[in-house]
Amino acid sequence: MNSSDRWIDEFGIMRLPGGARVRGRRLTDSATPADFALVLAAGPVPPWSYRRIRWPDFWVPMDRADALDALREAHERALAGQRVEVACHGGVGRTGTALAALAVLDGLTPEAAVMWVRDNYHRRAVETPWQRRWLRKVR
Repeated sequence: MNSSDRWIDEFGIMRLPGGARVRGRRLTDSATPADFALVLAAGPVPPWSYRRIRWPDFWVPMDRADALDALREAHERALAGQRVEVACHGGVGRTGTALAALAVLDGLTPEAAVMWVRDNYHRRAVETPWQRRWLRKVR
């Protein structure tokens, strides 16, 4: 059994198009343990392994190369069966954009990834036009 198959609860957990499971959540929500987190906001960090991306609310990451490297790492960990989560303050815009980016890395087009994350995670995920445009640069 992969580590990602052992989430204690199913809250916020979704399956990427290729089958790997990831969790999206608000940073301040209590959460069952993960193996790795992408933290997309200032503030508290989880007690498990994490990587912080400097990503202002309603915008895009401040350092594109660092963000793409972190997203690739999260994607690879999820594919390897680790429990990977993505979290920001509200758990919608930045988290939804990062989840859509993971779906792009998993093979969807940016447009399909936005529809997919809105259908499978939150209907308002990827909140701004510049977040949608930023997804075109994910490779």
